[in-house]
Amino acid sequence: MTTLARARFSQLVLPRLDEGYRLAHWLTGNATDAEDVMQEACLRAYRAIETFAEGNARAWFLTIVRNTGYSWLQRHRPRAVIFAEDLAPEARAALDVGTVHAEAPETPEAALIAHDEAGRLGRAIEALPVPFRETLVLREYHGLSYREIAEVTGAPIGTVMSRLGRARQHLLERLAGEGR
Repeated sequence: MTTLARARFSQLVLPRLDEGYRLAHWLTGNATDAEDVMQEACLRAYRAIETFAEGNARAWFLTIVRNTGYSWLQRHRPRAVIFAEDLAPEARAALDVGTVHAEAPETPEAALIAHDEAGRLGRAIEALPVPFRETLVLREYHGLSYREIAEVTGAPIGTVMSRLGRARQHLLERLAGEGR
């Protein structure tokens, strides 16, 4: 690698390591596996840095992390990847549009309740099928636009919007079911 390539890697990839790690963690479900995915993703990015044309470096790197995460999941947990098309019709019908609202805690009691709710939400997100989970994480945690998510995932924008709506609805249903 040339000095220029190392400099580009430092400029384009290193500032996005935390974001990549968070995505890898959501995809794999634990810190150790996310570290493995990130190590491999960084190697892939380093090897490809000279081919990166000027553009959205964030989407480029997160695409590498996502693809590396899926490859890792297929090698280590082949049954962990579930696509919406593979769900039973009644399960697919249960996943429609919804939203999640959160309010800032005002008292110590409210802070404790908020902490408990955050744990419930985290567990509910982890239970989502991988395509829904990654779309939700890219939108809500990373703040990517629908277009950027489509670029990262390689899915059409309509599919991104559908996955996001279904993920939100699934979260609502799961959280409502736990509240009973």
